[in-house]
Amino acid sequence: MNPPNVKGDRWGPTARLDLYAAGLSTLCLLHCVALPVLVAVMPVAAQAAESELVHRVLVLFAVPVSLRVIWKTRPLADNRLFVGAALVGLGLLLLGAFIEALSAYEVPITVAGGTLLGSAHIWHWVRKCGGGDVHGLPIQPDEP
Repeated sequence: MNPPNVKGDRWGPTARLDLYAAGLSTLCLLHCVALPVLVAVMPVAAQAAESELVHRVLVLFAVPVSLRVIWKTRPLADNRLFVGAALVGLGLLLLGAFIEALSAYEVPITVAGGTLLGSAHIWHWVRKCGGGDVHGLPIQPDEP
C-alpha cells in the first residue's frame, strides 16, 4: 500500500473536515443503533440513550462542521449531489433532535439523516480529495 499523499488535497483542510463530519455522523449512528443494545446490558447506558441532550449536542457539533465543508465546495453547481444529500441529512438530524412532535419516529429519522450525511461526506472526500485512487490503487474503468 502506498503512503498517503500528505502534501496533496487528500489530507488538506477540506478533506479533514469531510472526515470529521463523517466521523460525527458515525457517532450519531452508533448512538442510535448501538446504545439500545447496550441498554439491555447496562442500566447506566439507558440514561445516556434516553437523554435528549446527547442527541442535541451531537447535532450541534455536526451542523457547523458540515456547513463549513458545504461552504468550501463553492461553486455549488459542480457539487449539487453532495450539497443536496448533506443538507437533507442535516435536516433529518435536526428534525429528529429538536422536533418533539416527531419523537415516535426519532430513531429512523436520525439513522436516515446520519447515514445520508455520513455517506455524502465520504463520497465528497473520495471524489474531491481521493486523487482518482483509493488506498493507492488506481481506479480502472470497467471493460465491455
